[in-house]
Amino acid sequence: MTDAANTPLDNENDQPQLSLNTAAARNLATTTKTKPQMQGISSRWLLKMLPWIQVVGGAYRVNRRFTYTVGDGRVTFTNVGADIRVIPQELCELPLLRGFADEEILSALADRFVQQEFAAGDVIIQAGQSANQVILIAHGKVNVIGPGKYDDEVVLGVLADGDHFGDQAVVQSEDTWDVTLQAVTRCIVLSLPEEAFRQLVSQSESLQTQVDQYRASLSKPQSAEGEALIDLSAGHQSETPLPGTFVDYEVAPREYELSLAQTVLRVNSRVSDLYNEPMNQTEQQLRLTIETLREQQEHELINNRDFGLLHNADLKQRIFTRSGPPTPDDLDELISIVWKEPSFFLAHPRAIAAFGRECNRLGLYPNTVPMGNSSIPAWRGIPIFPSNKIPISKTRTSSFMLMRVGEANQGVIGLHKTGIPDEYQPSLSVRFMGINEKAIISYLVSAYYSTAVLVPDALGILEDVEVGR
Repeated sequence: MTDAANTPLDNENDQPQLSLNTAAARNLATTTKTKPQMQGISSRWLLKMLPWIQVVGGAYRVNRRFTYTVGDGRVTFTNVGADIRVIPQELCELPLLRGFADEEILSALADRFVQQEFAAGDVIIQAGQSANQVILIAHGKVNVIGPGKYDDEVVLGVLADGDHFGDQAVVQSEDTWDVTLQAVTRCIVLSLPEEAFRQLVSQSESLQTQVDQYRASLSKPQSAEGEALIDLSAGHQSETPLPGTFVDYEVAPREYELSLAQTVLRVNSRVSDLYNEPMNQTEQQLRLTIETLREQQEHELINNRDFGLLHNADLKQRIFTRSGPPTPDDLDELISIVWKEPSFFLAHPRAIAAFGRECNRLGLYPNTVPMGNSSIPAWRGIPIFPSNKIPISKTRTSSFMLMRVGEANQGVIGLHKTGIPDEYQPSLSVRFMGINEKAIISYLVSAYYSTAVLVPDALGILEDVEVGR
């Protein structure tokens, strides 16, 4: 038998193998490898850009000046098929009924609302007509149109789902509407006639008291922001009697308690003992766990119903696009309501892309702002940071946020507490929990955080921007 008969063959070419193949060689070699990669890690610009305030006692109290007018609320509806009804308790979101607790009267009011439907372009109420109803927008978008300076009609505002109009008219005996409401899209509207409202007022002493208190609040002196007025004198002559005043505070200021995200990381002791070269298995498990925890933290800062920015923006600080997609005009309007040293925009990457398309269509080229190794798009010099935590709805709409940040600027701030036991990162702890009978090592990973909007005009939201057109 020849030597060729004992020579391994190259499987590909059926030729004698002349050297050690790579499959066998790898058994003696150390591969060059990466650390474990994770697609879910994002830039987390909100966590980077928010100034973080140390919360020593676990809660942060925001003291403000006393405000007579609580921000107008949005109303919620229910439907059975095509029939829509306002939830009686939700009528308390109207300033007129704020704090009213008589559920029987609220239910009677809800029953008196009449449902109407309008097509795009239809006039819901016309300027000059008798002001004799309360309007609730159950679905759709409505332009508020009024006279401009040069006798032309201009859009003064936009109403959408849950907004209301005319609640002051039914208690102040206004003669006619001074604006026109015109449907931009197909709209479903509920209206309460003034006659039905007055009839119920005459039958309910509690409702009459509520109306009287509301009228009294409208007559109290207050600033343009609704805060209790500070009397002072300016431009006066010498020896003029000066007014006396004091600054009133909110009686029950809001307190923000630190929220948390937690998980228990489990590592098999055999893995940590035998497979820690060249990378420490526990460290890599912990690194990816913390990355996921931080991603959830940013999600909560934006979406949590208690303290998240999308839910804590004042309703007067929420505006809508004029046409659907986010246009330069819409972002300018957003800047106009957060005009005191705005810090940055925050939007979903697809919403930013939609804004870019609108700029391309208009032949505009927004500038960029350098941020480390990146160039961030900007509008009017204000950077637009991307965040995939801002949701996109099933109808492919999202939101743009603009905020002023910093405690000294009365802006938006992040809240945390450093110096906690077993701290691994600021306000994040990793605690050893022991080893169980199956030789599994457990670590408790906890992150503490919250966010606060110090004054309402620190945060504005452009809502329902179309990202798919």
